[in-house]
Amino acid sequence: MEAEATRAKLADGIELPSWFATSIGVAISLQIGTTALGLGDGSPWAWTALAAGLAVFVVVGAVQLARFRRRNGVWLGGLAGRVVLGTGTIASSSYAVACAAAIWAAFAGHWVLVAVASLAGGTAYALAGRRWLASYRTEPEEHGRGESAAWLAAVSIAAVGGLVLLVLER
Repeated sequence: MEAEATRAKLADGIELPSWFATSIGVAISLQIGTTALGLGDGSPWAWTALAAGLAVFVVVGAVQLARFRRRNGVWLGGLAGRVVLGTGTIASSSYAVACAAAIWAAFAGHWVLVAVASLAGGTAYALAGRRWLASYRTEPEEHGRGESAAWLAAVSIAAVGGLVLLVLER
């Protein structure tokens, strides 16, 4: 009983650092846009843009997780996977739809639609992260578990492998 009360108190006290969700959303928007550019344009510099977009996302995610740890003094199960890496259902679904739409628009040469899809994807991703945190606060036991490191590594390897295959097919 006391452990549950302590967990509930901790969950209520968790705060995201300033600009956490916004910066993750902007990084995802940039990553979606540069991925679409890299795949849709095909020029050598476009591949550099794709890599840069991915690098920006990695750096922003790492910095924000470090800021979260400093602010709250804890690692929160699920935050890295569900909020930053987008493994939650809403974040991953919105990312997949936005990325597919942006890539399609890039292949069709509709660069304004690439920007719109990228911004929509980043916004939905950020809002999904905020929603997860609200759910965590109400039910920390249910929402506090993140994916295993092995699963996240396997998914990351598969994603990088898919990207390499796309690059090789070009």
